[in-house]
Amino acid sequence: MNRYILSAALAAVIVPGVALANEDCGEITIAEMNWASAGVVVAVSNFLLEQGYGCDVTIVPSDTTPAVTSLSENNEPDIVPELWPNSAGDAYKKIKADGKIVELTSVLEPGGVEGWWIPTYLAEAHPELKTIEGVMANPELVGGMFNNCPDGWGCRIVNDNLIRAMDLEGSGIEVFNHGSGETLATSMASAVQSEEPWFGYYWGPTTPLGKFDMTKVSLGEEIEAAQKANANADSADAAVTEFATAPVVTVVTKDFQTSHPEVTELMSNVQFETDQMSSLLAWMDENNASSEEAAVYFLTNNSEIWKDWINDDARTKLSALLGD
Repeated sequence: MNRYILSAALAAVIVPGVALANEDCGEITIAEMNWASAGVVVAVSNFLLEQGYGCDVTIVPSDTTPAVTSLSENNEPDIVPELWPNSAGDAYKKIKADGKIVELTSVLEPGGVEGWWIPTYLAEAHPELKTIEGVMANPELVGGMFNNCPDGWGCRIVNDNLIRAMDLEGSGIEVFNHGSGETLATSMASAVQSEEPWFGYYWGPTTPLGKFDMTKVSLGEEIEAAQKANANADSADAAVTEFATAPVVTVVTKDFQTSHPEVTELMSNVQFETDQMSSLLAWMDENNASSEEAAVYFLTNNSEIWKDWINDDARTKLSALLGD
């Protein structure tokens, strides 16, 4: 409780413009995408930039396509802390090839994860379920059901191709197509809280994967040709393959890299493990907390991580502020 109160109190200082701008930093713009993990990355970065480096930060609400378009046409925002290149398409490839932007780091490591999962208690009781072959040989152990993505989601197309390629239903496993992301998440929560079988698709970083101990079922090797084929509805070339890990990167404009080398170095160091981010999202959910409160919760409990991200001057300022 004391830590939560401390986080809530300190979160009040994580607002744009509260720090006096350092002449060497000045005004900078940072894009905040409209999903939960991006909000946490931006809140942590904003705190470090304003309180540690004296920057005057303007947070720009955005999404993948608008951010890439703005980088291409306007050379801004200065920083995009969490960009998923696979969702940005050829437009992103072009601005990267043209030298307008610089990829600094993988902000989520190893990246965005997708897969088919079972509860860890099920995997521990029946280790054979850690592979798709084991699941298909023992459908009753996973409840005889696969929890699939809702219609209209990209993962639904991929899953449908995988299901057909491996003849999942032929093994005695019924496919349940959820009507929404909420029912998919609820089905996992209900099963795990009752310690019942559950088998289905999920992705991270997300609150459910942070809240519940889940084990990824191995679908075999990654086959790039199959991954590409499976992305197309009713693909004639559908084949069984493991999901690829999606890169998630921090980018800055080339001009910003040149004009702000110290801030660029900081943003090159900001990195979260994907599982760690899922845990932060779960903490937010459990405490009904904002991204800013989650940022301070992370900062007050993980000084051994973020102190290696920043320079000596910022380390002195932030240690005094956070009492660490």
